[in-house]
Amino acid sequence: MTIEQAQQQVDQWIKTVGVRYFSELTNTAILTEEVGELARLMARQYGDQSFKQGESPDSLPDEIADVLWVLLCIANQTGVDLTAAFEKNLQKKTQRDADRHRDNPKLA
Repeated sequence: MTIEQAQQQVDQWIKTVGVRYFSELTNTAILTEEVGELARLMARQYGDQSFKQGESPDSLPDEIADVLWVLLCIANQTGVDLTAAFEKNLQKKTQRDADRHRDNPKLA
């Protein structure tokens, strides 16, 4: 599935199942919530915290997908073509950081 197809599928789902998009501000708050859930899981799975009873490391793919879902919603409702935006962002990073990471002694 391409990013464009993902944006289209989310839009179709919202229009048929979800009734309508939440406001941009609400979706930004939801994005923050979903990133927090992902961060909590990462702290337990890869950090120093232990899992609480009932928590599962198996939910990592679902938590990442939740973050992606809300990002797709925000892109759709604000008219952002994520494919074009990502390609432009990758080009920016490639030009800006051409030698930066290679020359970073912390990464040697």
